Amino acid sequence: MRRTAILLVLILAAGAAWVGWQRYGPRPLAPPMAPEAERVDHILIEKSARRLTATLEGAVVMTTDISLGFAPDGDKAREGDGKTPEGVFTIDRRNPQSAFHLSLGIDYPKPEDIARAKAAGVDPGGDIFIHGQPNGITALTLPGDWTAGCIAVSNEEIARLWSLTPIGTTVEIRP
Repeated sequence: MRRTAILLVLILAAGAAWVGWQRYGPRPLAPPMAPEAERVDHILIEKSARRLTATLEGAVVMTTDISLGFAPDGDKAREGDGKTPEGVFTIDRRNPQSAFHLSLGIDYPKPEDIARAKAAGVDPGGDIFIHGQPNGITALTLPGDWTAGCIAVSNEEIARLWSLTPIGTTVEIRP
């Protein structure tokens, strides 16, 4: 009985040490920041990691967590499917008066998206944006995937991204 108790205490101590190391142990070095970045030239969205990374000439300017469409797996095929499109796009508009705190428009659908949807007899959808939280929500960021296909970030992060992103910026959305 005593041997079992000692073994149990050792297992619990090892488990606690492992959890502590994972939480508080050393982290890998962060990628270098672009020196005094005034803009970005590329935005990478990694859907599976729920991460947006904005860069200038390959140097990371900012990274943030994202929320996606309510059914994010796979490429957008039609309006209302809750998917965020995948591929290479361009920022083609900026909307300071959107229903969300600032928004950067993505040039979806592309001609191939329109053709694919037409062949399937459906509407490809559109109005895909990188945006902040719904207007009226100021102190929190909604959890989970909740958009209709857009990429959502915190209001603080969209304000920063808005100030760095000109029309014409490349947006790459990966699965």
